[in-house]
Amino acid sequence: MSLPELVDDFLDYLFQIRGYSETTVETYELPLRQMLIHHRLRKEKEGIVLDIMPLRREIAANQRRTVAKKLSAIRSFVRYLQEQKEMAIVLEGDDSVKVPRTLPKPIDEGYIREVMEAADPTERLMLALLYGLGLRISELASLRREQIRGEWITIHGKGGKSRQLPIPPKVKKLLEAYLSLHPGGEYLFEKGNAPMSAAQLRYRVQKLFRSRGIKATPHQLRHSFATHLLEHGARISDVSELLGHSSMATTQIYTKLGSAQKYKEYMKAHPLGKKKD
Repeated sequence: MSLPELVDDFLDYLFQIRGYSETTVETYELPLRQMLIHHRLRKEKEGIVLDIMPLRREIAANQRRTVAKKLSAIRSFVRYLQEQKEMAIVLEGDDSVKVPRTLPKPIDEGYIREVMEAADPTERLMLALLYGLGLRISELASLRREQIRGEWITIHGKGGKSRQLPIPPKVKKLLEAYLSLHPGGEYLFEKGNAPMSAAQLRYRVQKLFRSRGIKATPHQLRHSFATHLLEHGARISDVSELLGHSSMATTQIYTKLGSAQKYKEYMKAHPLGKKKD
């Protein structure tokens, strides 16, 4: 089987077996098609070597993040050949690209309150759960009513991991009011007889912020949840557990964000931090 045919098999595997969306499959296809043009194959004792240095030279001018994503897609393809096709193939020229880690941008507490006050009861609850519990938009979309028990919500997150989250009093009040108006259904947020998708929820949240002249995403509400907790004295270990991070190192980025904000406020307030007129 030729390399282009193997690429087609891999893309079919992602779509048919793994259940990836067409959009996600396209993000794999583009770099793989580019790799088919810019590569070298050679046979060695250990098996086939797929050298992608020609591709690395071709995409050298791309942003680091773009290069990293393309290399990741090609690594996934090679793993597929090794594990699913049981091919003796080695990837060469895929040295990791260091991607600068940008700090998340939280939304000002005042802006969040302003948008929540202007929202209808359903949308207000959406915002309250994203910001009040730090949920991912996918977790909100898959939230079933049975996961809500008294003062706690069980969230099924990434990698099949579950976590218990306490419901803040203001969020509980909004939740109870919503459930009294919408007593039926399996999922918390439904449209017709089907759960609202992550894309539908994301659209409504972004539209709410746009109506107030603010550009924001649901994930920024999760960032805001973590940042505001730390700014108000929460322990990083507790925040990490609430977010469902597998490692506390992932949560450390929010402490850096807090330090950056403190630096900015210090330079703004202290006489020696002000620029000369």
